Amino acid sequence: MNQRERIRSILRFEPFDRLPVIEWAPWWSLTLERWRGEGLPSHLQRIDEISDWLGLDRLKYRHYSPRAPGCPNPPGHGLGIIADESEYERVRPYLYPENVICEDPWRAWAEEQARGDTALWVNVDGFFWWPRVLLGIERHFYAFYDQPDLLHRINQDLASWHLQIIGELDRYATLEFFCFAEDMSYNHGPMLSRELFETFLAPYYRQVIPEIKKRGSLVFIDSDGDISPAIPWFLEVGIEGVLPLERQAGVDVAQLRTHFPRLRMLGAFDKMTMARGEEMMRAEFERLLPVARQGGFLIGCDHQTPPGVSLEHYRLFLRLFREYSWKAGSRL
Repeated sequence: MNQRERIRSILRFEPFDRLPVIEWAPWWSLTLERWRGEGLPSHLQRIDEISDWLGLDRLKYRHYSPRAPGCPNPPGHGLGIIADESEYERVRPYLYPENVICEDPWRAWAEEQARGDTALWVNVDGFFWWPRVLLGIERHFYAFYDQPDLLHRINQDLASWHLQIIGELDRYATLEFFCFAEDMSYNHGPMLSRELFETFLAPYYRQVIPEIKKRGSLVFIDSDGDISPAIPWFLEVGIEGVLPLERQAGVDVAQLRTHFPRLRMLGAFDKMTMARGEEMMRAEFERLLPVARQGGFLIGCDHQTPPGVSLEHYRLFLRLFREYSWKAGSRL
């Protein structure tokens, strides 16, 4: 099977030869800084160049932000750039840029995808994530109660922008999956109630998701922490997959498969084992193998590879990954 056939078959619970050996997210800058002192050539700067040097299977993506040039930056982590609707009006000209899907690299990527050499996906800010970026963490939580009209306005603007992007992508390729970045959970579950989800997020997902599916792409949600309690909420609005499934937050893919048999999953490999040697990494692959054999699950690091992982340990991880990728692919 070629790379695209393999990923599409796995995500559709169809027979596959092996798992793809992939990284779904770029490495931390500190991780790459360490690796450059351990043998990673300094002239390799782009993520695809580093991936090819490491021998990874190709999985290409772009993240698109609703921020246009000239948009102010938050004064610090977790702090916003607006406090109320009047300030939203002030920054609105610097949001939701037009024509963000450029011919370069999409024309070349589409040709590579058509040959079967790569799979493609896109990541955009979701309806929890984006208002938090604008308002900051604390003001965002108060806004559910103090400024509901502002939240609805922001998310309607965002939904309209998503539909614009989906239409622009139509000119080039059919994505394997389209992903919404949310990060709305921590290690004890979601940071908002189901009632707030249904009021402030669900209506906008229901506007956008049918347009994605109409074009033949699957739909994923990206949230750190324990997203498990919120999975039924997302399934009801049409989400079909989840990443990165962080083990340190208690996420268990075997339990998810039991409760949600058709849920697609990406990630789940406990990144904290990667610096602890072959025995720990092998045990982690063994934990994930039974679910991977069932299809619908792409194993990958459960977030970005941390800087505590040496290049030697990462190469060991890849060697084991390749071994277990064939062990999983027993369904042809």
